[in-house]
Amino acid sequence: MLSINLVSVLVSAAVAFILGFLFHGPISGKLWMKLADIHPTGNEKFSDMYGKMFWNFVVNVITALVMAMIFSLVFTSSLMGPATWFRGAIMGVWIWLGFLVTSSSIDVIWMGRNWKLWLFEAGCSLVVMAAMGAILAGW
Repeated sequence: MLSINLVSVLVSAAVAFILGFLFHGPISGKLWMKLADIHPTGNEKFSDMYGKMFWNFVVNVITALVMAMIFSLVFTSSLMGPATWFRGAIMGVWIWLGFLVTSSSIDVIWMGRNWKLWLFEAGCSLVVMAAMGAILAGW
């Protein structure tokens, strides 16, 4: 049976949500809006984002839960060794590289998505996945 700490799943999902807010807001929101060709009108309301924020958090929980399942298998292997925050961060980077970068690159290759925006989002997701991995494995 898989051993999953649900508190660490929820905490890592919340940290991912907060990091996403910071990257797309106070830290580099202006750059993100420029790359995404978003032009605020001044009529935007925070309350209009509640639904999207809810679903974003649900997606973060699912990601954290799947990572926790993978970690439960990987870190019980004699090849990997015990779970530590550092090993979790490294595993987060491998998951990012093997799944997020490769699958999202299709949008640039075939759909003509702005590659600068893709690089920005890939960089943000790298930090998020490493942080989630560190929390899940180190908890």
